Amino acid sequence: MKVGADALQIANARMMARVEAEASPEALKAAKEFEAVFLTQTIDEMLKEVNIGSFGGGHAEETWRSFLAKAYADQLAGQGTTGIAKSVLGTIAAYEKGSKG
Repeated sequence: MKVGADALQIANARMMARVEAEASPEALKAAKEFEAVFLTQTIDEMLKEVNIGSFGGGHAEETWRSFLAKAYADQLAGQGTTGIAKSVLGTIAAYEKGSKG
């Protein structure tokens, strides 16, 4: 079963590489921006639940938490390791292909 899973991963990687190569710059930008916004919201929600000890709490933490979440999310999105932008890009590409033909 492992061989089948490996072959599927390789085929998926090749397909996504082709989609990325053929994607318009606007679609690629939109996919990356979506990933960054999604990660920012996700990380912000996670940070709300993290106990950071005696340094936490208060209005200042609430104010600056979103900036910290955005900084973390931008770093993660910039690495391109989550696969979110690739998935969104694949959906955009399928939509563009369907609307042309």
